[in-house]
Amino acid sequence: MGALTWLLIPFAAAVGAGAWGSWIARRRHVGDGPELAGYARFREAMEKSHSGSGTL
Repeated sequence: MGALTWLLIPFAAAVGAGAWGSWIARRRHVGDGPELAGYARFREAMEKSHSGSGTL
């Protein structure tokens, strides 16, 4: 019976880790809206800063 207890401990840990992983994964947001908007603003700012220089 003692060996069964020692085998149950890693099994319970694996089940707990799987439950925690699925809980964390379900809370993720889908989409890149804010990141892409920030990148577009960055590109516009870089184009404005280099548009009047004339030299490389």
